[in-house]
Amino acid sequence: MQPPALTRENKHMSTASKITSAEALRAKADWVRRETLMIHKIAPETRVASSLSPVEIFTALYYGGVVAFDPQQPYWGARDRVVISKGHGSLSMYPLLADLGFFPMSELQNVCREGSFLGGIPDPIIPGYETVNGSLGHGVGVACGMAKALQVLSKKQDVFVVTGDGELHEGSIWEGFLFAGHHKLDNLTVVVDRNRHCMLGATENVIGLEPLEDKFRAFGFEVCTVDGHDVNAVKDAMLNFKSSRQGRPKAIIALTLKGKGAPQLETNPLSHITGLKPAEIDEILKGGK
Repeated sequence: MQPPALTRENKHMSTASKITSAEALRAKADWVRRETLMIHKIAPETRVASSLSPVEIFTALYYGGVVAFDPQQPYWGARDRVVISKGHGSLSMYPLLADLGFFPMSELQNVCREGSFLGGIPDPIIPGYETVNGSLGHGVGVACGMAKALQVLSKKQDVFVVTGDGELHEGSIWEGFLFAGHHKLDNLTVVVDRNRHCMLGATENVIGLEPLEDKFRAFGFEVCTVDGHDVNAVKDAMLNFKSSRQGRPKAIIALTLKGKGAPQLETNPLSHITGLKPAEIDEILKGGK
C-alpha cells in the first residue's frame, strides 16, 4: 500500500518542529516511548526492546533542531540525510514521523496489518525513511556514499546514521568506517545505540567492542560518549558535531538500556527476541501516568 498523499500546509518544518525547552524535549521523548509501547501492543511481532533504547536519539534528531527536513516533501533536496541502519529497532520512528506530519496519525493503528505501509521492518515506502533497513551492517556504507556524494557536489547537508552496537559485529560496518576516515567525511555522524545487548546476549560476551572510543579514533573519527537517555545531552552532542568541520567523520556513542521503560525487558538478557503481553504494556503505561 502506498502512503496517502498529504496537502502542503507548511514548508520545511524543521524550524516549526524544534523544541527549545529542555523539559518539553524530555516530555516529547516520554511520549514517543509510550506510543512505541502502544504500537507494540497492536503489532506484537515488532522488536520492541531494540526500539525503546534509541527513543532519545530519534527525538533529539527530529525535535532538537538537529536535522533539516520537510514532512510534505520527504525527498526535499536540501534535507539532511538520516539513515536508520538498525531498522528493526526503529519502531519508535513511526509515532515521531506521524506526529511531524509525514503521514496521518491514524496509520499507527495499522502497523503490520495487511495493506499497511508500516511494517515490522521499514523501507523507503515509508515517508521519512531513506533506505532499505532489513539487513544489518549496510547502513554505514550507504551513509558514507551519501556523505561522499554531498562532499563531491560541495553540498552543505549532513548525514546521520544510527546503528546498533550488536550491528558493529558486522565487518561491512568497519569497511565503512575506514572509507569515512580516508575520505575525511566531516559531514557524517555515526550514532551508536550502545545498549550492550544483541540477539544472543551481551555484546561483550559475543564479540567485545571495547575500547570503542579508541577504535573510532584509530579510524580517524572525532568521538564522544553521552548518556543516551538524556535527550538534551544527545541533542547537544549532535549539534556540536554538526557544526564541526575538522576533516574527520564523527561518532557519538549513546549509552542506553535495551528495553528502556519496560522493566521486564531491561533485565532480560534475551530482550532482543522477547515481546510484551498486552497486560504488561497496560501496566507499564498505567504506571507512567
